[in-house]
Amino acid sequence: MDEVLRELSKVALGDRELADVLGEITAIAARAIPGAEAVSTTLIRGNKPFTAAYTGEMALMADELQYAEDGGPCLDAGRGGVVLRVDDMRTEERWPRYVARVRETQVRSSLSVPLPYQGSWIGALNIYSTRPEAFATPEALAAGLETAEAIAVAVANADAHARLLDDARNMRTAMESRAVIEQAKGVLMAERHVDAEQAFEILRQASQRYNRKLRDIATGIVAGTQAR
Repeated sequence: MDEVLRELSKVALGDRELADVLGEITAIAARAIPGAEAVSTTLIRGNKPFTAAYTGEMALMADELQYAEDGGPCLDAGRGGVVLRVDDMRTEERWPRYVARVRETQVRSSLSVPLPYQGSWIGALNIYSTRPEAFATPEALAAGLETAEAIAVAVANADAHARLLDDARNMRTAMESRAVIEQAKGVLMAERHVDAEQAFEILRQASQRYNRKLRDIATGIVAGTQAR
């Protein structure tokens, strides 16, 4: 447990790509969680799941079997916010379609831990082993919970960063729109001898008449003046 915390505390978020951060965290989990042989992170957005990072092909294979069947512990853990442990796939009775397929692989046990912060993304940390009851210890659960929290922090950080970029882009677009509208108003005021309010009304009416954005109408007027 202490080893997991020490390694997770060293993971830098900053401006790194989310895939890189999750890749580092899943690699730590594969090394440090008792019983882990393969680890993955499932993210779900708009009800569409995908494996955002994995260590070990067994994890990716087991994840994709669950996506194909739209059922399994990693999906139910992410969607339901519950920890789900499978001690032995040979005797497991939940998720019959997934279990029937995964029994043909080397996966014998798994632990799926939901991300504790549910935002625009939900998901789960998935841990797999070729041995039965590999995660039936308090240490494995505790380490899984700590790792899932680190993943959730990374996802929330990336989500917040994306929102900031969107806000910045929207603000820049709004400022550019306002500037070109003011330019177009100036053109109309000079050419038609109207005041600012009347110039704006001309733009508004043209926008409605031609079913085009006000900014596009204004851009056309300004461009037409510059082309003369």
